[in-house]
Amino acid sequence: MSTPATGTTVFKPRTSKWFTLIAFVLVGTGLVSLVATDGPAGLLGAWPLLTVAYWAWWLFWYPTVVVDRAAVTLRNPLVTISVPWAALVHVDTKYALKLVTPRRAYSAWAAPAPGVWGTHAGKVEHLTNLPASSYGPGASVRPGDLKHTDSGYAAFLVRSRWETMIDNGELDVDQTDSAPVDRRVNWILILPALVLLAASVGAQGAA
Repeated sequence: MSTPATGTTVFKPRTSKWFTLIAFVLVGTGLVSLVATDGPAGLLGAWPLLTVAYWAWWLFWYPTVVVDRAAVTLRNPLVTISVPWAALVHVDTKYALKLVTPRRAYSAWAAPAPGVWGTHAGKVEHLTNLPASSYGPGASVRPGDLKHTDSGYAAFLVRSRWETMIDNGELDVDQTDSAPVDRRVNWILILPALVLLAASVGAQGAA
């Protein structure tokens, strides 16, 4: 999803909406069943269902990769990491989209590398017209760099913006150490997850 006016592109894995939708449908069905069986009072025992709904949103829908003019931001369930362009030295896709800086590397929950099926589903067009840094020796391309995969498309977005900024003189690749990475723990998301989990365990114990 792109927003040309702000120069921001938001990437989510293609399956995230389906996993979230399936979870919400199951939760909704469970809530209706509780009310039909026990009346409105049955909702007092709905904590496990609410926990499933929240965790589905948290683990499947929330994770994103945001590419904008200032940085690449990885919104993972536990932490949000913002890597300024000046701190980026390499983009890897061996196991997932990974942003490498001089001090450490950061992986994106939203962009895992493909399995066997995803690799074999690749076509010629997924190997061509990639950013130059996507190619290895002999113009080889890693399975995780194939543009139809989650890791590959996210890497395509990051590398395209990165190389454009370098080519336009907007980015000095020799100044990587001067740009700190912002890493924040998502307490505002973690605490509700733990509260709901504890309430679910308590509800099961009471039952």
